[in-house]
Amino acid sequence: YIYFFSSKENKETFMKNPIKYIRQPKPKPAVPVKIAIVGPPKSGKTTVAKKFASVYGLLHLSMGDAIRLVLNNQPESELALKLKWHLHKGLTVPDELAIQALDVALMNHVCNTTGVVIDGYPVTRKQVNLLESARIIPVKIFELEMDAKEVFRRALLDKESTNRPPYPEHDSSQILAIKNSCYKQHIDAIRTYYKKEHQNWCVIDAFQSKWWIWNKVLQEVQVVVEEIQIYLERIREGRAAGIADLCITPEELQYRLGEFGQYCPVSLAEKGELVDCSVTSSLQFAAEFRGHYYKMASQEELAKFLSRPEVYVPPLAPHPLPPPDMLPKKLTVAEVKALFPISAEMQGYCPVTYLDGKQRYEALVPGNIEYAAKYKDKVYIFESEEKLLKFMRLPEKYWNLKLPRKLPPIKEPILLTALPLAGYLEQAIATSLIKALNEVGCLKPKFPFLSVKKTALLFVACHLK
Repeated sequence: YIYFFSSKENKETFMKNPIKYIRQPKPKPAVPVKIAIVGPPKSGKTTVAKKFASVYGLLHLSMGDAIRLVLNNQPESELALKLKWHLHKGLTVPDELAIQALDVALMNHVCNTTGVVIDGYPVTRKQVNLLESARIIPVKIFELEMDAKEVFRRALLDKESTNRPPYPEHDSSQILAIKNSCYKQHIDAIRTYYKKEHQNWCVIDAFQSKWWIWNKVLQEVQVVVEEIQIYLERIREGRAAGIADLCITPEELQYRLGEFGQYCPVSLAEKGELVDCSVTSSLQFAAEFRGHYYKMASQEELAKFLSRPEVYVPPLAPHPLPPPDMLPKKLTVAEVKALFPISAEMQGYCPVTYLDGKQRYEALVPGNIEYAAKYKDKVYIFESEEKLLKFMRLPEKYWNLKLPRKLPPIKEPILLTALPLAGYLEQAIATSLIKALNEVGCLKPKFPFLSVKKTALLFVACHLK
């Protein structure tokens, strides 16, 4: 083999002990990084993108760069002719053609070896759809967040700077206001889409210095690259690997779910608990093994699964997942009412509270219809969200309980005005009367020309008033 060195000293060091330097572990697989930076005008998108391009050799690509690249390098192509037709008429390039130009620009060898930073794109929901259809999915999209006041302050500072280009720029306050309002109009829908579909959205405070922003973006990108490298290494060796930062869509996840669906295989194997992980769309505790995806309940379960995945999946898994009709299902209030005339089991008492309270009389607590579940065609109502989750995890433990003969009396609300007079006085003004009588007893007042009894009554009347 021939080895190359960066300096003469390194070469001489190698010559003295070559075995030491040959026997080091292989470098991790190179991962081309595809990231995008969006934000309002003057938020510092281009500054961060250019620094990435210069420090790490990534390709800095704005939509304008992509279109110019096609026009300059492939002037006779059909795409270039269509672009020229629009530009010569003074029109903006349609999003469909712009995406095609971006696709062509991404064929650059730099994009396939080190990666690319897409500057200021996408900014509308239509552009997001076109990027998805072209399968252009950045591993991370950074949103530089900043309010309008700061946009105009930075624009004023830029106007006063000496190194402005000789030609006039489109940075008047009116143009900036329109650009900013257009950006704000669409960004919420874009953010929601990427958070739901790919979990690759990262919001960064653009008020900070450019060095702070640069460090923050760099940290996030390094984490993602490391995750992807570990994933590639582990999958190549046939081991389980985490899939947290791979931009997997909910549809793809659903298509490749393993035998346990969205239930945690580790909790089912070790504790016999049915832990439903579909409550969160996050893939932070998800892993891939033998081409299937599995979701875990927490970091602890994920670590166990990654270390010994064979133990938790068939054929070695101790407990298979019950069939769909044998799984507990949460019910909304409307769904409970729609099941009429089926009534709740245990006459509406919470089975979890009853069993956990050692089946004592005091543990008979009525359930709340907001916390209901269906299991084996029976409806159960629970005292709280916590008790409902407990039942969902261990339905076999709580489902087949019998009520005792003696039950607590039914608590029916009685209107205060419906009580008899003595009861009404006791419930309504007993405290105030006791205070008044106590004051009379302590003060013992006597008005001139009135008897003691009349004085006391007058005092109590004034005290109550």
